[in-house]
This record gives sequence, C-alpha cells and structure tokens, in this order.
Amino acid sequence: MTSSPMRQSRLPREERRRQLLEAAQQVFVEHGYHDTSMDDIAVAAAVSKPVLYQHFPGKHELFLDLMDTQLTLLQGALSDALGSTTDNKERVLATIRACFQFVDRPDRAYRLIFDSGLNNDPEVAGRVEEMDHRFATDIAEIIAADTRLSREEALLLGHGLAGLAQSASRHWAGQAGQEGRPDLESAADLAFRLAWRGISRFPKEG
Repeated sequence: MTSSPMRQSRLPREERRRQLLEAAQQVFVEHGYHDTSMDDIAVAAAVSKPVLYQHFPGKHELFLDLMDTQLTLLQGALSDALGSTTDNKERVLATIRACFQFVDRPDRAYRLIFDSGLNNDPEVAGRVEEMDHRFATDIAEIIAADTRLSREEALLLGHGLAGLAQSASRHWAGQAGQEGRPDLESAADLAFRLAWRGISRFPKEG
C-alpha cells in the first residue's frame, strides 16, 4: 500500500509550526485573506487539514499570528531608524528609508499589514491603529523635546510624518514593475525632501 502524498515525517512541533506559517504567508500574500482557504494553506504546506488545525484553530487566528510578526518587524525597523542618530535631518531620512525598505522585501509580507482586505475587522484594524499611534508617538516625543510645541501639537505632526512615510512607501510598492518607477533610494529621497521641508520649519529651541 502506497503512502499518501500528503504524508510527511513527523516534525518537532515548533518546526512544523514555522513550516505552516511560512506556507500560509506565501498564500496570503499571493491571494489575499478572502481568497485563501485552510485547504489552500494545507496544500501549500504539504500537510493534511487536521495537521494544520492541530496548530491553528482557524484561518483568522493564523492570519493574526502572521500579521503580529510583521508588525513587530516593522516597529523594530522604525524604532531603530529613529534611534540611529540625534541629527534630525538624518533621522527623518533614515525613518522614511526604513518604511521603503520594509515594503521592498522580496516576500512582500507588508501586504499582511496594509493590503489584507480586513480593514473593517476589529482585531486587524486595532493592530494597525496601535502601530500607527506608536510610530506617531515616537516621532512626537522627539519633536516635543526639540521644540516648544505642546504634546498634542507634536503628536499631530507625528501622525502627519508617519502617514506620509507609510502612504508614500505603500504607493511605491504597489507600482512595482511599472515603467518610470524610481528606485528605492530615489523614492525615499523624494518623500524625505517633502517631509523635511515641512518639519524643518519647527527648529530646535535653544
């Protein structure tokens, strides 16, 4: 009797979980949340559905697990960029470049955060809002420390800068393969020059 093509040698639980997450990420990125089923993920991972359900209770929980990983990576990259220098001009450039580098990764996993099709899902929207607010708050703390602006004024500017960096980088990522699309460094520099012309009007206070 021949074995099923889905049958595999038993892997340690954590190794199997990583394998399932990698397969699921590829499918979600390629097809989006709504057009992906647990069957699709099981096939991509070369496991049976019961094996998949041993690790994840459902598609939604699996997606959130993947999304949390990407949010952690993005937040870490942004935090590193903001803390990379005390020169504000270089800091703005580094932070905007970090956004572009994140969406330029070959795995295109940024789509799990920004292009999930789950904007109305409370758990997904809540995670994105928390990330946006944390990013804006980190920027605002630097602005408030360097100027005489109030916390709320600085936070408003923080959200503006965060939104510019994310919106520009997402648009650029969506133009992949199109004629005339600038390379990463050129695109990041364009967004930086726009941001810096605005934020530099609030100089450091002596």
